[in-house]
Amino acid sequence: MTIIEVMIVVAIIGIIASVVMPNYRSYTMRAKISETLLAFSNCRNVLSDIYMTASSIPTIENWGCEEEKPGRYIERISVSADGVVFIKLGNELTDLRFNLHDITFAPLNISGQLMNEDDLGTPVRRWRCGSPGDGTDAKHEFLPSSCRGV
Repeated sequence: MTIIEVMIVVAIIGIIASVVMPNYRSYTMRAKISETLLAFSNCRNVLSDIYMTASSIPTIENWGCEEEKPGRYIERISVSADGVVFIKLGNELTDLRFNLHDITFAPLNISGQLMNEDDLGTPVRRWRCGSPGDGTDAKHEFLPSSCRGV
């Protein structure tokens, strides 16, 4: 093998790496974010039960699913007074675009509005995930397609 052939092989590997690496980092970040969103499932069940069976909405930090460090990439799960769940991402993501940012889940009633005291005794119809209006400040391009504020 001549030096020219070695240089061509190294150049081809460099070109492939320069194309693949940004996509690889993007996919690994999306996988980490998807893993953090799995932590929401317990809180979703708790809040759904509260809206179906409670006689009043709990006060802030008293919904029953707030946690500190519930997962590797999560700093905290908290719930606002109006029932919006905040997942604060931790430093373990090793990406400053996401470290210590929030992703939100908002419970919506049958008309697509945020659930409130008048909706007690009815089921949560759907959850709005990742809406900046609810408090999400993480970059939307790295959120799963099902969690982009719709």
